[in-house]
Amino acid sequence: MTAERLVIVGGDAAGMAAASQARRLRKPGELAITAFERGHFTSYSACGIPYWVGGEVDGPDALIARTAAEHRARDIDLRMRTEVTELDLDRGRVRTRELDNGGRESWTGFDKLVLATGARPRRPRLPGIDAPGVHGVQTLDDGQALLDTLEASAGRRAVVVGAGYIGVEMAEALIRRGYQVTVLERSAQPMSTLDPDMGALVHEAMCAMGIETVRGTAVTGVLTGADGRACAVTTEDAEYPADVVVLGMGVRAETTLAATAGLPLGESGGLLTDLAMRVRGQDHIWAGGDCVEVWDLVSGRTRHIALGTHANKHGQIIGTNVGGGYATFPGVVGTAVSKVCDLEIARTGLLERHADAAGLRFVTTTVEATSRAGYYPGARPMHVKMLAEHRTGRLLGVQIVGREGAGKRVDIAAVALTAGMTVEQMTALDLGYAPPFSPVWDPVLVAARKATRAVREAGD
Repeated sequence: MTAERLVIVGGDAAGMAAASQARRLRKPGELAITAFERGHFTSYSACGIPYWVGGEVDGPDALIARTAAEHRARDIDLRMRTEVTELDLDRGRVRTRELDNGGRESWTGFDKLVLATGARPRRPRLPGIDAPGVHGVQTLDDGQALLDTLEASAGRRAVVVGAGYIGVEMAEALIRRGYQVTVLERSAQPMSTLDPDMGALVHEAMCAMGIETVRGTAVTGVLTGADGRACAVTTEDAEYPADVVVLGMGVRAETTLAATAGLPLGESGGLLTDLAMRVRGQDHIWAGGDCVEVWDLVSGRTRHIALGTHANKHGQIIGTNVGGGYATFPGVVGTAVSKVCDLEIARTGLLERHADAAGLRFVTTTVEATSRAGYYPGARPMHVKMLAEHRTGRLLGVQIVGREGAGKRVDIAAVALTAGMTVEQMTALDLGYAPPFSPVWDPVLVAARKATRAVREAGD
């Protein structure tokens, strides 16, 4: 019997989770697995890069969950530093180029194909944006390149463009390395993944760390010195000297191959799949990780959300289906958590602008509470914002900004969103209580009580 051929494009979370799960279900003689990865690393935690750059964790080896050698020992033919340059869907094959072997090209046939091409940092078309010293941060290769620049630089001025999750985390990392950091953000507040009133709390924390944050400004270009390297970032009305520039404007799905092959893309440019993570309209092609759009359980629309948690789940589901089993990915509620210094930042569900875009009527409430009983040592303030649907009271979203013990409280709201609970139903949740961990009324439940009143008043 000839083994079925599975080809995987991308050797990080989604791709190698799919390979590993398929191998558990199918023997090598039944399924031959070939995976291609253009970088130097496989199965790694990209989320750990800011902490590696900041010196809080070791890297890159500490960020690798499973090496290429370990994958190969499980009968997975993982080919590193090999880029897939073309998908020939009619003939069932992919064209590859070996990046460290003189660019040698070849074709590899497949019976089943998995696309796990990830995402790429947003890099606007601006003068000087591709100059040496300008870094996106998405892969371990990117992290190593940034560290090489930092170690070779004699100066100590850094400009971070964008104040989203990556921008804020990289700003903190650079502060830890002794850099003078300026963050340029075109929005009114940092962290556009929060509503502006909650983003203002993040801005306060960044200022307290010594990070200069210039808001409401658009970058117009990167200036270069006599050596051709970046030396400053320009906006419409100012110039900011820089020995290193980090792009923190988010990422976009890497779907160049898929688009060229005519596969279906969503509004954000991510691949569209069914619940089994099979590419829509295709019988033998699956996709997962940062290159796909996922179903938002709250808004009822597809969204592009680049998170390792989703990528690993996608890979498990794809591997199960490729391996002859059955599994589905029902969707997400948009949960994320981060930090700047000791300030924890979390959100789940919809922001106000998302709810508006979905045509939802809603009420909002914000409460300030403490992480522990007020009399217990270490109690710190915490802000919780909650969105609830008008009349029905269905929970739509929660944002939390506070110190130790604040961020992971968002998981309560994530479960409530997944279950489709109302804010009134949330007030009856039987959460754990003891003075070292929470007030008698947990801050999330205090917000739910206030939201319940707001829903009733709006209905009246």
